[in-house]
Amino acid sequence: MGGKRKIFIVDDDNFLLDMYALKFSQSNFEVTTALGGVPALEKLHEGFVPDVILLDIVMPVVDGFELLEKIKAEGLAPKATKIILSNRGQESDIKQGTDLGAAGYIVKASTTPSEVIAQVLAILDKK
Repeated sequence: MGGKRKIFIVDDDNFLLDMYALKFSQSNFEVTTALGGVPALEKLHEGFVPDVILLDIVMPVVDGFELLEKIKAEGLAPKATKIILSNRGQESDIKQGTDLGAAGYIVKASTTPSEVIAQVLAILDKK
Protein backbone atom coordinates (compact mmCIF):
# COMPACT_ATOMS: atom_id res chain seq x y z
CA MET A 1 0.00 0.00 0.00
CA GLY A 2 1.49 3.32 -1.07
CA GLY A 3 1.72 6.18 1.37
CA LYS A 4 0.36 6.36 4.86
CA ARG A 5 -2.76 4.57 5.94
CA LYS A 6 -5.47 6.90 7.23
CA ILE A 7 -6.68 6.00 10.69
CA PHE A 8 -9.69 7.65 12.31
CA ILE A 9 -9.56 7.38 16.11
CA VAL A 10 -12.84 7.98 17.94
CA ASP A 11 -12.87 8.25 21.74
CA ASP A 12 -14.38 10.59 24.32
CA ASP A 13 -11.12 10.79 26.29
CA ASN A 14 -8.84 13.60 25.10
CA PHE A 15 -5.77 12.16 26.80
CA LEU A 16 -6.17 8.78 25.09
CA LEU A 17 -6.94 10.42 21.73
CA ASP A 18 -3.75 12.47 21.92
CA MET A 19 -1.64 9.54 23.05
CA TYR A 20 -2.92 7.16 20.34
CA ALA A 21 -2.71 9.91 17.70
CA LEU A 22 0.96 10.39 18.56
CA LYS A 23 1.71 6.65 18.65
CA PHE A 24 -0.02 5.94 15.33
CA SER A 25 1.57 8.94 13.61
CA GLN A 26 4.96 7.60 14.72
CA SER A 27 4.00 4.29 13.06
CA ASN A 28 3.46 5.80 9.61
CA PHE A 29 -0.28 6.45 9.92
CA GLU A 30 -2.05 9.63 8.92
CA VAL A 31 -4.20 10.29 12.01
CA THR A 32 -7.57 12.01 12.30
CA THR A 33 -9.40 12.05 15.62
CA ALA A 34 -12.92 12.74 16.83
CA LEU A 35 -13.88 13.40 20.43
CA GLY A 36 -16.94 11.15 20.54
CA GLY A 37 -19.48 9.61 18.20
CA VAL A 38 -21.30 12.78 17.12
CA PRO A 39 -18.22 14.60 15.73
CA ALA A 40 -17.11 11.29 14.18
CA LEU A 41 -20.38 11.02 12.25
CA GLU A 42 -20.13 14.67 11.17
CA LYS A 43 -16.64 14.03 9.79
CA LEU A 44 -17.79 10.92 7.90
CA HIS A 45 -20.84 12.78 6.54
CA GLU A 46 -18.45 15.42 5.20
CA GLY A 47 -16.96 12.68 3.05
CA PHE A 48 -13.92 11.70 5.10
CA VAL A 49 -12.89 8.17 4.11
CA PRO A 50 -10.31 6.56 6.42
CA ASP A 51 -8.65 3.20 5.88
CA VAL A 52 -9.18 2.29 9.53
CA ILE A 53 -11.73 3.41 12.13
CA LEU A 54 -10.55 2.70 15.68
CA LEU A 55 -13.39 3.41 18.06
CA ASP A 56 -14.32 3.23 21.70
CA ILE A 57 -17.66 1.77 22.83
CA VAL A 58 -18.45 3.80 25.95
CA MET A 59 -19.07 7.37 24.78
CA PRO A 60 -21.83 9.86 25.57
CA VAL A 61 -24.69 10.62 23.13
CA VAL A 62 -23.65 8.20 20.35
CA ASP A 63 -21.76 5.17 21.69
CA GLY A 64 -19.49 2.95 19.62
CA PHE A 65 -22.17 0.38 18.81
CA GLU A 66 -24.56 3.11 17.63
CA LEU A 67 -21.73 4.64 15.62
CA LEU A 68 -21.04 1.29 13.91
CA GLU A 69 -24.78 0.88 13.21
CA LYS A 70 -25.02 4.34 11.64
CA ILE A 71 -21.83 3.85 9.59
CA LYS A 72 -23.24 0.58 8.26
CA ALA A 73 -26.82 1.84 7.70
CA GLU A 74 -25.68 5.01 5.95
CA GLY A 75 -22.93 3.34 3.92
CA LEU A 76 -20.23 5.63 5.33
CA ALA A 77 -16.59 4.65 4.70
CA PRO A 78 -17.63 1.20 3.38
CA LYS A 79 -14.06 0.03 2.74
CA ALA A 80 -12.72 1.15 6.14
CA THR A 81 -11.57 -1.55 8.54
CA LYS A 82 -13.47 -1.00 11.79
CA ILE A 83 -11.70 -1.96 15.00
CA ILE A 84 -13.09 -1.53 18.50
CA LEU A 85 -10.77 -0.33 21.27
CA SER A 86 -12.65 -0.49 24.55
CA ASN A 87 -12.30 -1.28 28.22
CA ARG A 88 -15.38 -3.47 27.89
CA GLY A 89 -14.24 -6.95 26.99
CA GLN A 90 -17.30 -9.11 27.67
CA GLU A 91 -18.09 -11.77 25.08
CA SER A 92 -21.47 -10.11 24.42
CA ASP A 93 -19.74 -6.81 23.59
CA ILE A 94 -17.25 -8.53 21.32
CA LYS A 95 -20.04 -10.43 19.55
CA GLN A 96 -22.12 -7.26 19.12
CA GLY A 97 -19.10 -5.44 17.69
CA THR A 98 -18.36 -8.27 15.26
CA ASP A 99 -22.03 -8.46 14.23
CA LEU A 100 -21.88 -4.73 13.42
CA GLY A 101 -18.90 -5.21 11.15
CA ALA A 102 -15.89 -4.74 13.41
CA ALA A 103 -12.87 -6.64 12.08
CA GLY A 104 -11.21 -6.65 15.49
CA TYR A 105 -11.79 -5.98 19.17
CA ILE A 106 -8.98 -4.75 21.41
CA VAL A 107 -9.40 -4.43 25.18
CA LYS A 108 -7.68 -1.20 26.30
CA ALA A 109 -7.04 -2.23 29.88
CA SER A 110 -4.89 -5.21 28.93
CA THR A 111 -3.05 -3.68 25.97
CA THR A 112 -0.21 -1.18 25.75
CA PRO A 113 -0.32 1.45 22.97
CA SER A 114 2.45 -0.42 21.13
CA GLU A 115 0.42 -3.64 21.30
CA VAL A 116 -2.66 -1.78 20.04
CA ILE A 117 -0.68 -0.66 16.98
CA ALA A 118 0.67 -4.18 16.47
CA GLN A 119 -2.86 -5.62 16.67
CA VAL A 120 -4.25 -3.01 14.26
CA LEU A 121 -1.45 -3.82 11.79
CA ALA A 122 -2.10 -7.55 12.18
CA ILE A 123 -5.83 -7.07 11.49
CA LEU A 124 -5.02 -4.95 8.41
CA ASP A 125 -2.56 -7.56 7.14
CA LYS A 126 -5.35 -10.19 7.21
CA LYS A 127 -7.49 -8.07 4.88
